[in-house]
Amino acid sequence: MNVLLIGSGGREHALAWKIAASPMLTRLFAAPGNPGIAKEAECVGLDASDHAAVLSFCREKAIDLVVIGPEAPLVAGLADTLRATGVRVFGPSAAAARLEGSKGFTKDLCARYGIPTAAYGRFGNAEDARAYVEKVGAPIVVKADGLAAGKGVTVAMNEGEALAAIDACFDGAFGGAGAEVVVEEYLEGEEASFFCLCDGTTALPFGTAQDHKRVGDGDTGPNTGGMGAYSPAPAMTPAMIERAMREIVEPTMRGMAEIGAPFSGILYAGLMLTADGPKLIEYNVRFGDPECQVLMPRLKDDILVLMQAAADGQLGHMSVRWRDEAALTVVIAAKGYPTNPEKGAPISGIGAAEADGAIVFQAGTAEKGGRLVAASGRVLDVTALGRTVVEAQRKAYEAVDRIGFPGGFCRRDIGWRAIG
Repeated sequence: MNVLLIGSGGREHALAWKIAASPMLTRLFAAPGNPGIAKEAECVGLDASDHAAVLSFCREKAIDLVVIGPEAPLVAGLADTLRATGVRVFGPSAAAARLEGSKGFTKDLCARYGIPTAAYGRFGNAEDARAYVEKVGAPIVVKADGLAAGKGVTVAMNEGEALAAIDACFDGAFGGAGAEVVVEEYLEGEEASFFCLCDGTTALPFGTAQDHKRVGDGDTGPNTGGMGAYSPAPAMTPAMIERAMREIVEPTMRGMAEIGAPFSGILYAGLMLTADGPKLIEYNVRFGDPECQVLMPRLKDDILVLMQAAADGQLGHMSVRWRDEAALTVVIAAKGYPTNPEKGAPISGIGAAEADGAIVFQAGTAEKGGRLVAASGRVLDVTALGRTVVEAQRKAYEAVDRIGFPGGFCRRDIGWRAIG
């Protein structure tokens, strides 16, 4: 198979690493890729927003499957453009990608189909949103409706924080993503990430993880795209997975099919495990980042076989097998992240970090003057397997400490929930 992978981050490096191991693979291209991905794939300078150029490339290179990593091309309808001309795609249509592209759409779907989630209100102006907060009180959660690179959510512990978050959205802090806001009930419990492979009809459970969103140790500081993750999530017991499937994922699949937007690709449910059971916080329509970096090393099966089955509507015949080990990844970010990351700092020691079996996925790197340098906020994802989360954590931090990156930092407590 000839495969085109869209994206350039740590998630896409993990996918490229796993796809490259498939016996089914003939050639792997990545657009645009990064220096780490370039070790697994042929990187090409395609702009995913130029659908005609992507389609032309697929025809020229006889691409058998396009794997779309990030959410923005999915929301923009790249999968629709490709499918309309017969190109097989792993990823949902634009209509189905509204599950991530509009938080309000997802909340309304939950209300319509009885899917457990937080109570909420949708607002197109600051005045009504502020009135809702003043009526309901805090703690409360304020979300920009659209895509905001994982940074459009404020968990407000008092009314002042909530009102400031509403004003920020409507004042343009998140661009068009904040033109509408969702204000919702604050849920108590433990968060977990639950992934399902979907083909429009069948949803096949595909692993669990827990991530660390806050920038600082002890879950302090502002939210980020994610500072680390581990898999499996201890709180996602077989019984909890069964409930999540029955109460959340399966009604979503039925509902999306009923409204004419059947979902295929990877469905990522962010769950809050409350005293009343699992409740949906939000959906994402692609692999999590950095959750993908702990799922891929644990997956026993050929990811291309599974992706092809999802694209072809054949998941009803498939199963997924996992290694017994736990996996843990530590994100090394550039100083100043998440507000003002410093770029250009040199990076060394990746080979030494990988000497004992760790894997370093490159997330935000570039080559400059023959050296590897930081190119964005989250720079490296240092991943290790272990018999337990404790062992995986130890191995990951040993690898972290072999990397020379004076312009970077990381949390030192990834995995603390599972370790106690």
